Amino acid sequence: MEPLSKANHGPHSLLFKHLLSTLLEVLRLSTLALVISLEAIFILQKWKPIFHFLLLSIFLFVFIIEPYFLSSTPVYLVDFSCFKPPNFCKVPLSSFLENASKIESFDKESVAFMAKILTSSGLGEETYLPPALHCIPPKSHQQESIKEAEMVLLPIMEDLLSKTKISPQDIDILIVNCSGFCPSPSLSSIIINKFSMREDVRSFSLSGMGCGAGAIAIDMAQNLLKVHKNSYAVVLSTEILSTGWYPGHERSKLLLNCSFRMGSAAILLTNKNEARKSSKYKLFSSVRTQRSFEDKSYMSAFREEDSEGKIGVTIHSDVFQVFGEVLRFNIKILGAQILPPLEKFWHGVSTIRKRFCEKSREIYVPNFKSVIHHFCLPTSGRPLIREIAKGLKLGENEDEAALMTLHRFGNQSSSSLWYELAYMEAKGMVKKGDKVWVLGMGTGPKCCSLVWECLRPIVDESSEGPWADSIDRYPITP
Repeated sequence: MEPLSKANHGPHSLLFKHLLSTLLEVLRLSTLALVISLEAIFILQKWKPIFHFLLLSIFLFVFIIEPYFLSSTPVYLVDFSCFKPPNFCKVPLSSFLENASKIESFDKESVAFMAKILTSSGLGEETYLPPALHCIPPKSHQQESIKEAEMVLLPIMEDLLSKTKISPQDIDILIVNCSGFCPSPSLSSIIINKFSMREDVRSFSLSGMGCGAGAIAIDMAQNLLKVHKNSYAVVLSTEILSTGWYPGHERSKLLLNCSFRMGSAAILLTNKNEARKSSKYKLFSSVRTQRSFEDKSYMSAFREEDSEGKIGVTIHSDVFQVFGEVLRFNIKILGAQILPPLEKFWHGVSTIRKRFCEKSREIYVPNFKSVIHHFCLPTSGRPLIREIAKGLKLGENEDEAALMTLHRFGNQSSSSLWYELAYMEAKGMVKKGDKVWVLGMGTGPKCCSLVWECLRPIVDESSEGPWADSIDRYPITP
């Protein structure tokens, strides 16, 4: 008998649901064509008005009444804030390697390996590490991690409240995501305590969700906002690096030491109708998928002890292939939701042709640029950014925000996507009506796509936020 966890492949039922919605859309368009054709016949034949009334009733139900009742509660992104670490936390690559060479737990081969990784990583000279990791040896005990959490979370919460002019007492839902650090009391409890929030605030702390946790937390918030009407939700997204530092020799575990850097973001969401005029974005579409049911995918990135009992995250060589598989499945569902009918048609035809006729032929990759104007991609290294951009058939400059964020701030795990959006805003790229695809991918593996529609002009963002002192220098050739 097959194990229960293997028997029920939920993602396939999710894909079926979205294919069904696409079929319903085609039926609605067919109904419209039929209504128009019959109406023309009725006019030419001068049939009785009762037939016109019946056709009008069908039209109103299929295109106005039925979609109205099936539409979901709108979720608005009022504003967001990104943490700008203080200058004393900057760590040029040469300083990082110099400090690493002084740490007894690293041998010469380990330092040489990290130097090689940093050379090809795409990181610049102004990324940041928390104070605990500037020490020799680095400090990774509980109290230092608490200090780091307060350092990256409290200022952005204050900045978000100041920007949006709401009180901590106004917040109904609080979600804090951090993959590697899960203290008790929880990170959400720390925020509630520091800001004296209401006793009935619904609070959640997400851990172990990897770099995709920031997008997943938004997906979770929108589901909560469907249930709790007229509410504000705040999502705080970060990674605590002092807990995840690996002091050993295994190369597959040293990768995260090289690319992960400080960062955090705070996002205010709401379902209040009056917020539409003042909000920056509306959530247009959200798709979340995972492939943890496959052993190979599940083990592609794993937190574990090495032979000396030192904990680190092992990154296996097939992680790119695994991420490619979970991304392909995610964009199939997203495409079924947002792509125009012609793009869906050609993708379907190529899929059928590959399966039954020409197995060597590539499946047609839909043109997402027909719907999406801007792309926020995972910043898990320059090779992955370029590979995803190639797979989505993006143009030469459409991975700019991801590459520049990686260069300026490094891989900030779940909060990187918001630094990318801040980059686009500071550059004046996002216009009213534009759609932005925020793509979160993390260990598990899991993938979450968020598509935002810009509701108003985005102005005067270059003088504030994390890019204020450097936006004029970008883009550069990393």
